[in-house]
Amino acid sequence: MARKITYPAAYKVKVPFARSVVVGDIVFLSGCSGQTLETFHVSSNDVAEQTRVALDKIRLALEQAGTTMDNIVKTVLYLKNMEDYDKVEAKRQEYYRKYAPKLIEEPPADTLVAVVGLHEPDMLVEIDAIAILPDKK
Repeated sequence: MARKITYPAAYKVKVPFARSVVVGDIVFLSGCSGQTLETFHVSSNDVAEQTRVALDKIRLALEQAGTTMDNIVKTVLYLKNMEDYDKVEAKRQEYYRKYAPKLIEEPPADTLVAVVGLHEPDMLVEIDAIAILPDKK
């Protein structure tokens, strides 16, 4: 049986969806973008800042599900402009060093996808993640 965790936000979500779904010991996260939880609008047109916001949302969602970023096993990175990859990857590595140092030494499986557009025209990046719950032994 799946346990769903909904997206808490002050702004009414246009399409209802689960922030994450936990099945057994696997946590599947919905895509996280640079839109803030407070407004559901991007706070900046800077791809590195949007990446930080997305990673903050991933970290919070994983904590709510009972795990941490260190337990991420798969990510999918959607980029509107492939030229932004170096900036996004630098921000991701900086974020992992601070919040998930295990991912520096043992990176997750990763997929990079160039997209024509994302949900809103000003969104530049979105990140999906799959993680595992820690062993309760």
